[in-house]
Amino acid sequence: MTSAGPVRFAFNHISRPLWAGGYNYQRNLFTALARFRTGEFVPVVLAGHQADASELAELAAIPGVEIARSAAFDGQPGLTAALAGGLDRGAAQAFRDARVDAVVESARFFGWRLALPAVAWIPDLQHRSLPQLFPTTARWRRELGFRVQIASGRTIMLSSESALHDFQAYYPRVRNKVCVVRFATQPPAALLNEDPREVIATYGLPENYFYLPNQFYRHKNHRLVVDALTILKRRGVNVVVCASGSTEDRREAGYYELVKSEVEKRGLDSYFRHVGIIPLAHVYALLRASSAMINPSRFEGWSSTVEEAKSFGVPMVLSDIDVHREQTEGAARYFGVDDAAALADHLAQLSGQSHAQVVRNIVPQQDGRVRAFAASFADAMRRAVHRGVDQPGAKSA
Repeated sequence: MTSAGPVRFAFNHISRPLWAGGYNYQRNLFTALARFRTGEFVPVVLAGHQADASELAELAAIPGVEIARSAAFDGQPGLTAALAGGLDRGAAQAFRDARVDAVVESARFFGWRLALPAVAWIPDLQHRSLPQLFPTTARWRRELGFRVQIASGRTIMLSSESALHDFQAYYPRVRNKVCVVRFATQPPAALLNEDPREVIATYGLPENYFYLPNQFYRHKNHRLVVDALTILKRRGVNVVVCASGSTEDRREAGYYELVKSEVEKRGLDSYFRHVGIIPLAHVYALLRASSAMINPSRFEGWSSTVEEAKSFGVPMVLSDIDVHREQTEGAARYFGVDDAAALADHLAQLSGQSHAQVVRNIVPQQDGRVRAFAASFADAMRRAVHRGVDQPGAKSA
């Protein structure tokens, strides 16, 4: 890298079915950099040969983004070497081949001997705040990964002030450089061409419905929504919640089936509608025309669904957790993570305000939010690169 050239940074591919929020984070980040920091960065997405071609094509369509495939990114074959010998050699070679200047580590450690500046993106510390939701092995694997990144001197990138508070509480003696990069979304115009009314008809939804676009992880708290719908059914209030997202949770197989069985047992099939993994254009269409977006999650680092709702000015009904308050600055309806009655009250009140369907467009202030996101990431990355270059022996390994 020359002082005048763009920073080429590597980011390992995040599969949308496994973590939709992570995939959307990458897409939004790359789009924001292309639009507001033109020519300053070249995102290089490292992906295995088994990675979904359509996902990579969507990322490659963003100006400036490059895709590099390597067998080193099929699974995590270099983790043992990274921990024991200090370097994931396969990944390191892929970085050299792709001529990258810096690396963003996302749920993967490439070794303390990596000869490149590295930023460890830690979206949240859920395993510390809600340890009961993790199998013991998964919890300790995650904790070990974070600790070796910290011990290796990585710049730590967090997504919210709430996450920063947790980080300081759980790792009080850490002296790493820590930065908060709060992301914002800019839905591309090409994904807003679908007629929401046609999409609504495709899924057999009524004109008025609430939208819950969360993957089926236990901490996303779908069962509270089922409980709220049960209360509303007893009251004779007909409310439809449309849920979309993957049913796969590697930590807890069978969680979706558990929720589905509760829906069926309580006779809520017509009230709780799960439409599965749907095209992103359909996600935006359903969001834009919904009565409100619901996020009942027990924990978030920085909610991508909240950001997407904000981008269109969609009303929100959110669990009362710190990060939701931080993201919305009080501009939402809130309920306790175990308070189904409060959620039911909010839904009943909003459904009672029936009106002609509104299809919302991107709010005027969204450009400023996305510009700030790009600037914040750019500052964090350049600081990490300069810090890495200034360190003695930084390029010797």
